[in-house]
Amino acid sequence: MIGLSAGAAFPRQDVGQVGGGKLTLGAPRGGHDWQMVVVYRGLHCPLCKKYLAQLDGMVDEFAEQGIDVIAVSGDPEEKAQAMAEEKSLSLTIGYGLSIPQMKSLGLYVSDPRSPKETDRPFPEPGLFIINGAGNIQIVDISNAPFARPDLESLLSGIRFIRANDYPVRGTHKAA
Repeated sequence: MIGLSAGAAFPRQDVGQVGGGKLTLGAPRGGHDWQMVVVYRGLHCPLCKKYLAQLDGMVDEFAEQGIDVIAVSGDPEEKAQAMAEEKSLSLTIGYGLSIPQMKSLGLYVSDPRSPKETDRPFPEPGLFIINGAGNIQIVDISNAPFARPDLESLLSGIRFIRANDYPVRGTHKAA
């Protein structure tokens, strides 16, 4: 696994966008200077549905901090659209993250346990906060659906970081 380091440049990547067009991960939109990219497992994941519903209710609070919020998965367009519709999500959702893209982000990739789960390999959860310089301010990668950052704590931390010009942490290079 390649993995991305805190403080490193986030590798911009294009994916499809539910509702039409393309999204560029790592390129804030709508006048925001930072971006949050939340990678979710897919339509098959009940924990993802709950997490995205909570995130959807907080998009405006993140926007107040200058954060453009995007959720993305490896699902095809029809499954990503079904996720948006099932949970009445208004947040921006990307789809079609390829396995090479997943790996370039340092995500864990799982195979389905059965055809009932899903029909393709999928990423485990990941979250990236990309700052105004295009670098990774915060990164959280999980190998299982059960470990994800608490969104309220994350928002509180972002408020602190932005108000205090708090540096990227975790950048010490071993000698």
